[in-house]
Amino acid sequence: MTVETLALLVLGVLAIALLYSSVGHAGASGYIAVMSLANIAPAEIKPTALALNILVASIASWQFWRAAHFSWSLFWPFALASVPMAFAGGYLNLPAQWFKLLVGFILLWSALQLFLRPPQEREPKPPATPVALGTGAGIGLLSGLTGTGGGIFLTPLLIFLRWARTTTASGVSAPFILLNSIAALSGNIAATKNLPAFALPLAVAVIVGGSIGSYLGSRRLAPGVVKRLLAAVLSIAGAKLIFS
Repeated sequence: MTVETLALLVLGVLAIALLYSSVGHAGASGYIAVMSLANIAPAEIKPTALALNILVASIASWQFWRAAHFSWSLFWPFALASVPMAFAGGYLNLPAQWFKLLVGFILLWSALQLFLRPPQEREPKPPATPVALGTGAGIGLLSGLTGTGGGIFLTPLLIFLRWARTTTASGVSAPFILLNSIAALSGNIAATKNLPAFALPLAVAVIVGGSIGSYLGSRRLAPGVVKRLLAAVLSIAGAKLIFS
C-alpha cells in the first residue's frame, strides 16, 4: 500500500468515525466502503472494519452512558441474543449478493423516511422481552454476515417502532455494536487467523473521530439533527451494500 493511499484511508475513516459516532454507531459500513474503493482485499476489509468498530463503539458507549442515555432494561435482551449469532455470522463467509441488495434497499428506505418524515419524540414503549430477544438474534446474524456491528439495523428499529427516544436509541446501540463487533471479529479471526497490520494508523484516526463525534451526539446535538445524521449514515450503509 502506498503512503498516499494510506493517508486517504486515514482521512476517510476519521470522517466516518466522527459522523457515525454522533448517532451512537461505530462506522463499519463506511470503513468497508472506503477500503473497498482503495482496492483492499475483502479478506482484510472485514476484520479491519470490525476492529475499528470496537474502538469507536467503546468510546461512544462511554460518552452516551456518561450523558445518561443508556437503558440497561432495553439493552440486555437485544444484546443477549445477538452475540452468539454475530459470532456465527462472523465465522461464515457466504456469497449473498441478493441478501445485500435487500438489506441495502431497506436501509435506503429508512434513510428516506428519516429525511422526509422523522418520527416525533413521544413516550416510548419498550418491546416485550421475547420480541427483543428474537429481534436481537436476527440483527446479530446480520451484523456478523455483513461485517458491521448491527447498529444500522437496531437504531432505526428502536426509533420507528417507538421503542426508545432518539438519544436512548443511540445510547443502547453503541454498546450493542461493541459486543457484536467483538463477537464477529472473534469468529472471523477464528476462521481466518488474520488481522492486517495497516489497521494501526486507521485505529488512531477513528479514536480521534469517534471521540469528537460521540461527544457532540451525546451532549450537543438536538434529536432532530441526530435523526438526519442517522439518515446520512443509513444512506452510506445502504449504498455500500447495494453497490459493493
